[in-house]
Amino acid sequence: MRVKLAKNYGFCFGVRRAIKLAESKSNGITLGPLIHNAKEINRLKEDFNVVVNENIEEIPQNAEVIIRTHGIPKQDLQRLKEKTSKITDATCPFVTKPQAICEKMSAQGYQIVIFGDIKHPEVKGVMSYCENNPLVVENLEALKALKLTEKVALISQTTKNIELFLEIANYLIRNCSECRVFNTICNATFDNQDSARNLAKEVDVMVIVGGKNSSNTKQLYNISKEHCQDCYLIEDFSELNAQWFKDKKLCGVSAGASTPNWIIDKVVKTIENY
Repeated sequence: MRVKLAKNYGFCFGVRRAIKLAESKSNGITLGPLIHNAKEINRLKEDFNVVVNENIEEIPQNAEVIIRTHGIPKQDLQRLKEKTSKITDATCPFVTKPQAICEKMSAQGYQIVIFGDIKHPEVKGVMSYCENNPLVVENLEALKALKLTEKVALISQTTKNIELFLEIANYLIRNCSECRVFNTICNATFDNQDSARNLAKEVDVMVIVGGKNSSNTKQLYNISKEHCQDCYLIEDFSELNAQWFKDKKLCGVSAGASTPNWIIDKVVKTIENY
């Protein structure tokens, strides 16, 4: 089986930075999973004794704590500072940008509209920086059902689809007297999505590798599925099925921003042996 990797795939700048920070803090605690990849989280635990704790109250006094790449709510950061001064902030710089925008624009009286998943830790963190109640929408249909103020500011979860973001922006521009649009989708997301889209158009079968709770990985799968019907989302090589590749000649592979090379390499080698 021939395998072709997407031009851009795997670890983004923010994840690579967070992993390096975690590896430098042996015996550290991450507040929530550092990234959305359970196997890489387990590697950090086994090799560096970096463990995950979801509850601030359970974190020991003066512990070495690492803030996850998705960031945490503003009030949680304050509570954490009351327990320890040993805090390493691994929040991705692309995530701190929408946090700052929300804080500034809401203080100026703008209604904040966030294109994203309200249950996602990144969005929960960004919401906490608003001085008013933000509106969080997953699509244009959801937005149309809401009552808008005259002044709005639009941002996006960093891993969302640019075309859907533009649909929402166009609607707000037409329906609000003043609309500020901030493109907070990160460059790595653009590059990975474009690469997956282009590759999916030329292969017989497509495999996306990454955590199934990862927003950017699911976006890669959805985009690839539009252009290659035989598309599969897996977390590692053990989920591969030889039947997927029967009578196929070329397999495309891409991976989410939290997927390490050691997982991708094993997937590629397994497919090549079919």
